[in-house]
Amino acid sequence: MTLDRIDRKLLNLLQRDAARTNADLAAEAGLSPSSCLRRIRRLREAGIIDRTVAILNPAKAGRVLKAWVTVELKLHGDQHMRRFLSLATAEPAVATAHAVTGSVDVILMLHLRDMEEFDALAERLFRDNTNVARFYTMMVIRTAKEDLSIRL
Repeated sequence: MTLDRIDRKLLNLLQRDAARTNADLAAEAGLSPSSCLRRIRRLREAGIIDRTVAILNPAKAGRVLKAWVTVELKLHGDQHMRRFLSLATAEPAVATAHAVTGSVDVILMLHLRDMEEFDALAERLFRDNTNVARFYTMMVIRTAKEDLSIRL
């Protein structure tokens, strides 16, 4: 599906605030409300709009610690990677999990209540029979920018 200027405008508007009314979106994009609704439906059906969510403030939601963890696996190969990623994505504190290239195999971003939660998660994910050779944790002390939108 090819995106035109109006599609990109609508997608950028929705990424900033998906709770806006259709009438408001239509007015800002220069469309009639019915045309705007049809375009948004088409973008959803095409899978360009993956889902609509509320983005919470982690600290105000009780997740005061943020950590990035790099993971090196002992055994490599697709089945070993899939198994570890399956374990990681089942953890509620894991916000993102990426298989990556380079000197590490996986990068995780965690939203945690406290260090006790991290300790328990580390026991489950990084010890014993989880195929982890090493992991390195970086606690975030300040976030300068965190923008989940994709500018079109």
